[in-house]
Amino acid sequence: MSWQRRALNTWMRYGMKPALQMTSSPDLARKVFEIMAPRLYPALPYTRLLPRPAPMPLTLVSAGRPRRGKIILFLHGGAYLAGSARAYQGMLSRLSLAAGLEIAVPDYRLLQDAPFPAAFEDALAAWQHLRQSGFAAADILLAGDSAGGGMALALLAALLGEGERPAGLVAFSPWCDLTLSGASIQVNRSRDVIIPAGRMKEAVDQYLAGADPSDARASPLFADFPDPPPVLIQAGDTEVLLSDAQRMVQRLEEAGGAVRLSLWRDVPHVWQFMAGHLPEGQAALDEAAAFAVSAFDGGSAG
Repeated sequence: MSWQRRALNTWMRYGMKPALQMTSSPDLARKVFEIMAPRLYPALPYTRLLPRPAPMPLTLVSAGRPRRGKIILFLHGGAYLAGSARAYQGMLSRLSLAAGLEIAVPDYRLLQDAPFPAAFEDALAAWQHLRQSGFAAADILLAGDSAGGGMALALLAALLGEGERPAGLVAFSPWCDLTLSGASIQVNRSRDVIIPAGRMKEAVDQYLAGADPSDARASPLFADFPDPPPVLIQAGDTEVLLSDAQRMVQRLEEAGGAVRLSLWRDVPHVWQFMAGHLPEGQAALDEAAAFAVSAFDGGSAG
């Protein structure tokens, strides 16, 4: 374990997790994250953040010289109440540079703006926008973290059901089951250094606003995945969402997919976000980047 990981886990356990347990409103959490994230985890020098006309705010993130004709569609996390392309610029600039790919990041509607299924509908609209812009389905790789990772998987299921097959998918600590039935929510309740398990149902209720938590657009664990492309899922062994990742892998394997669970020891939820300060974060992004390149070039998750 790196000293950075030990320090980060301590800071999150005794600083961030208590703060999240007491945060009074989604709006406050959103504002704090939007202010702090790009300051704590800034983009690499010379990163390009280019707003583009689309059905929703859409930003193209790239660092270095990205490959032409291929793109990652990334859906950010934040429990459906926080996050944006601006807040994620640090992690995504590093992923872009490592993969040599441009990343499209839609600022989908958060729960403060519109309830479920608005976020999913925006994700689907972002896919359709890229397709209408000239990208073939096989030229687009889906990706996302936490809530966004779950939404990327939900989008994948919907696309496969319509005969559209992306190049592949990468998910960082995805939230795949809004029924909250995963065993690790209790098993890792005290081991998870950042997610307050006791507030997860509150977030679900705010997002769904009465909708069925087993709806496949909200919980891809219950979706069908006909002929899935290669998938890489990264997760930490102490996360409350570990069971979501493990069961999602099983679901995709049952569908005949080439899927790999990359399990990391004693890392915080979405540790890739801290890649600028955390060696394990950069190593995970490098693994994801290599997977993305392989998926575009006809490889698999094996």
